[in-house]
Amino acid sequence: MPFRPTDTILALALAAALAVPAAAQDAATENGATGDSAVETPAETDTAPEAEAGADETGSDEETPSLNLDLGEPVVAQPRVGQPYIREEFTDWGLRCIRGPEGQPEPCDLYQLLRDAEGNEVAEISIVPLPDSGEAVAGATIVAPLETLLTEQIVISIDGGEARRYPFRFCNPAGCVAQIGLTAGQVDQFRRGAMGQVRLVPAAAPDQEVLLDVSLAGFTAGFNAANE
Repeated sequence: MPFRPTDTILALALAAALAVPAAAQDAATENGATGDSAVETPAETDTAPEAEAGADETGSDEETPSLNLDLGEPVVAQPRVGQPYIREEFTDWGLRCIRGPEGQPEPCDLYQLLRDAEGNEVAEISIVPLPDSGEAVAGATIVAPLETLLTEQIVISIDGGEARRYPFRFCNPAGCVAQIGLTAGQVDQFRRGAMGQVRLVPAAAPDQEVLLDVSLAGFTAGFNAANE
């Protein structure tokens, strides 16, 4: 068959048509490679927060440095010269002393606060040894409320034994005071006894009485300490 120009044009057109899909395939291949690399980018982005989170967790494991703050210390008030204070306790008794100048001896007595059945503070008793004072080997001072009926005086007994009555000497703003002497036998009763009792009569109710217990627990040790 003879070659015709129209055949040449047709051949060129077919060649061009075949060239388009090939070029498209090459472009797609290049785009696919580019797409794969584009897909990997989010994966790299996802791993970045995990690394940051790991850094936070590592930082949280570190110990917080101490601020080395001073917590202070308790302040104990010291009695002034001439002020009474409890130097030592012996069960229910206290060795009460008067603060003296540095290096000077301090006068002391054996002290107990007396309460009624409801626990109210009513009176107090203090006992001091009296060496070489004659029949009385110790002196006791009892301070009762100002509302006490003085004519009824004050009555003391040990373990329900024989009671003894004593008069009041005077009254001051602190209360009404009875000062009594204790013989060696009476001091021994305090040493051996378990409970003493002080009887008062209120001035506002003369037909009534107030009974105050005096614990003798610790009396012997306290009296010996006061005697020293």
